[in-house]
Amino acid sequence: MKYVALIYNNPGAFEALSPAERDELMREADAFLAQFTESGELLGGGALADASTGKTVRIRNGVPAITDGPFAEAKEHLGGYLILECETIDRAVAIAERIPKFGTGGVEVRPLMDSSGTEM
Repeated sequence: MKYVALIYNNPGAFEALSPAERDELMREADAFLAQFTESGELLGGGALADASTGKTVRIRNGVPAITDGPFAEAKEHLGGYLILECETIDRAVAIAERIPKFGTGGVEVRPLMDSSGTEM
């Protein structure tokens, strides 16, 4: 089963760290990525640009309404994601617990639907 780990962070938290703290966090991130790529459980992922650089599309009265980001009044925003392949959601959560913390507001783990959509 495939899962997505949605990583929330506080913009500016990484920059607020000392150079030594940043170096240590990057070493932890490299080790995390190597371990779970090697195990075959980490299929990919990526960091997202700052929320203020995005756009939100909503339908209002049947017409698309496009607004600039950020998308919500919150300190934390979606900062990145990982795609995991694990036997159970418990294993995906166990991996998410090991994600190095870049001042994160949390990690949400959700199953990815397959093409049949039976997971709903």
